[in-house]
Amino acid sequence: MHVGIIGIGLMGHGIARNVLSRGGFPLSFLDHPGNQPVDEITARGAQGCATSAAVAAASDVVILCVTGSPQVEAIVTGTDGLTSGLKPGSVVVDCSTALPESTLRMGEIVKAMGCDYIDAPMTRTARHAHDGKLNVLVGGEAATLEKVRPVLASFTESVAHVGPLGHGHRLKLLHNYVSVGFMTLLAEAAAQSADAGVDPQVFVDVLAGGGGASVALDRLAPYIVEGNREGLPFAVANAQKDIDYYRSMSDAAGARTSIADGVSGAISAAVDAGYGQAYLPELVKLFRKDVS
Repeated sequence: MHVGIIGIGLMGHGIARNVLSRGGFPLSFLDHPGNQPVDEITARGAQGCATSAAVAAASDVVILCVTGSPQVEAIVTGTDGLTSGLKPGSVVVDCSTALPESTLRMGEIVKAMGCDYIDAPMTRTARHAHDGKLNVLVGGEAATLEKVRPVLASFTESVAHVGPLGHGHRLKLLHNYVSVGFMTLLAEAAAQSADAGVDPQVFVDVLAGGGGASVALDRLAPYIVEGNREGLPFAVANAQKDIDYYRSMSDAAGARTSIADGVSGAISAAVDAGYGQAYLPELVKLFRKDVS
């Protein structure tokens, strides 16, 4: 299979390098100014394309790894988008974090062209993407998943079929709400602890030895103790987007969002203050009382 990818960001770059190196698949990608440096993947034989349509025309499987639903919709239906180039029988694999309602619409459009669409958002970090150890949550037809499973296997440690189309993105938003929510709460507590003069290592050790032990603590601890943000290179603005997607999904379902509203408010204050491109661990600093 020839694989195409649109979105060579922090996660997409890792996917691309493993599709080539671990999977051995020929690869085309959209040449875009928002890409991470592509020297490594072009050295391995990846070919740049000027448009999404050109990526589609070259590929049997097209992976999308972009910011959210507006970007996915533009790639699928926009000028020189996928619908201008998809070959019958192709599969679109949407690894972005998107709204389930949008995913269902894009799936119908692609299906009408004689192609298939699955949502396959990822959990874990850019480091896992680089190492080919992402976890992927797949929504869609089981037969479509089996068709592309060799491609997914090249950049994942786990692939879970979680239900019909849209359920991958629904569960990703649930996952990110819990994950980002935990880390936002922890960052606020760590800020209060620092303001009170508590030794940061003692703070981490006390939580780790009790009910505060968690993946969230593991990911924020390097920043709390050492000021090292690189353990979680995830922008605060992206965290806000994911939380607000969760709130939108919940509103559509008539579900409560009282805690999500609080998390969104805390994060949006940092974004509004100009810190949208800070990494999520830096909320520990941004929540301190002496930071305006």
